[in-house]
Amino acid sequence: MVNLALSYFYGYHMPMRRITTQQRVSVVKALVEGCSIRATARMTGVSKPTILKLLLGLGRVCLSHEDNAIQMVECEHVEADEVWGFVHCKAKKAPTAKGGIDHVGDAWTWYAVDRKSKLILSWIMGDRDQDHARAFMYDLASRLARRPQLSTDSLGAYAGAVAEAFYKLGVDYGQVHKVYRASVDGARTYSPSECIACEKNPIRGNPDVAAIGTSRIERANLTLRMSQRRWTRLTNAHSKSFRHMEAAFALHACYYNWCRKHMTLGTTPAVAAGLTDREWSVADLVDLLEREEREAIGTEATRRGPYRKRS
Repeated sequence: MVNLALSYFYGYHMPMRRITTQQRVSVVKALVEGCSIRATARMTGVSKPTILKLLLGLGRVCLSHEDNAIQMVECEHVEADEVWGFVHCKAKKAPTAKGGIDHVGDAWTWYAVDRKSKLILSWIMGDRDQDHARAFMYDLASRLARRPQLSTDSLGAYAGAVAEAFYKLGVDYGQVHKVYRASVDGARTYSPSECIACEKNPIRGNPDVAAIGTSRIERANLTLRMSQRRWTRLTNAHSKSFRHMEAAFALHACYYNWCRKHMTLGTTPAVAAGLTDREWSVADLVDLLEREEREAIGTEATRRGPYRKRS
């Protein structure tokens, strides 16, 4: 998964105060099923700081595992979209936000899924701009084994990014343009406006117009908002830190791909895509982190410097 802001994931950190493997599994099960940090702390008896440190560690190892495992995937149809969230406060309040907080305001998560296996292929988090669209499409193209049919919404940043990133691999690309009914007297409502028209437009290559669509990625957006408390609307459970929001999605993507049995498939997306021959458990995700910790024992990553008494 491509994300320049996730560079901190790749560095080793001081190991957290150890809780038992079973406690870790209990914490992760709560986090991937939509519980907030405070609710998880109350249910498991693990402190908030420990849960947040565990989330960062798991986000790092999940990202590394998927980055290595999701390569040369056979896909016919790929759907991509961007889902909105925010860090600390919404964009209109960002100018008056407290100092010292990284990436205050809107945070968009760009990600793509394989229509057949439901596998989350690639993702990136940041702004909704041309630079992120280009980085996202380059990473997506690098993970595919052959020319796919790609569908997105009609966001203007996609067309140029797709043309540039899929220049060598090739792509049959189409967009879905939805028209919504205008609100009465410009009134603001929490529910989405009524969709009154949906146009399918071929953009590049020779896409099958009937197959252009974003319904699967839209359903994946619903799964994300129901499974990760940070994306739940109209609550105060939003992310207070950009790196914790990234780690939460890294954990969600890995759990969704390798552990969560899809009702339509009857198995996990990773099994359906041929990336593994078995369904993982949450204990397998925790083992990724504990395996890294065992390998780091005795290395410079875990050694403390000499104690020096304060003057």
